[in-house]
Amino acid sequence: MDLSALQSRIGHRFSDPQLLLSALTHRSFGAEHNERLEFLGDAVLNLAVSSLLFERFAGSDEGDLTRVRAHLVREDSLHRAALVLGLPEMLRLSEGEARGGGAQRASILADALEAVLGAIYCDAGMDAAAGLVAKLFGEVIAAGQADSWGKDAKTELQELLQGRKLAVPAYRIVATHGQAHAQQFEVECAVPALALTEAGGGRSRRAAEQDAAQRMLVRLKSGAGR
Repeated sequence: MDLSALQSRIGHRFSDPQLLLSALTHRSFGAEHNERLEFLGDAVLNLAVSSLLFERFAGSDEGDLTRVRAHLVREDSLHRAALVLGLPEMLRLSEGEARGGGAQRASILADALEAVLGAIYCDAGMDAAAGLVAKLFGEVIAAGQADSWGKDAKTELQELLQGRKLAVPAYRIVATHGQAHAQQFEVECAVPALALTEAGGGRSRRAAEQDAAQRMLVRLKSGAGR
């Protein structure tokens, strides 16, 4: 695999190219996969984005900064960034995963991007990894306003219900699927006062709750429960 073009897009030339190769390797391909680098890259990403937000939004409180960071590091944002870097054609997947469209799957690409950040950190330290984060998200952060990013779905749903003088929603895990390293959660969001429930899914309980809350919001805004 020729990694030169990808390294140019990333803006970092690896001293140890094997790190980058590992970051691009899905667990379906073999034992030397990217999950440990993904774990590290997740922390690197959050720190780098937090630093950019801290500098850009000097007048914003912790809640606003946390909300904006969550908007930037969510799966669909990372997926788009991975597409910008051309990661789909660089991933190493099993034949079955490749045939199933794994190279275009948002979760796999988001994980690979985090793994790439982890690989850069291992190869050259935080400044180099933060450089890629700034390249991918710096313009968006510089051009934005902290209040221009919407509230997360759970917060918006809670405020909508409180505005109607109804109790806050209740969430419960309905099911979990997959092995510990790749679990999928199914969560139910219930609004008992309106006798409404919606189900959501995600790779973490939090993500599944957000998905269920978003579905409930759509339902309520369409007129349900009036």
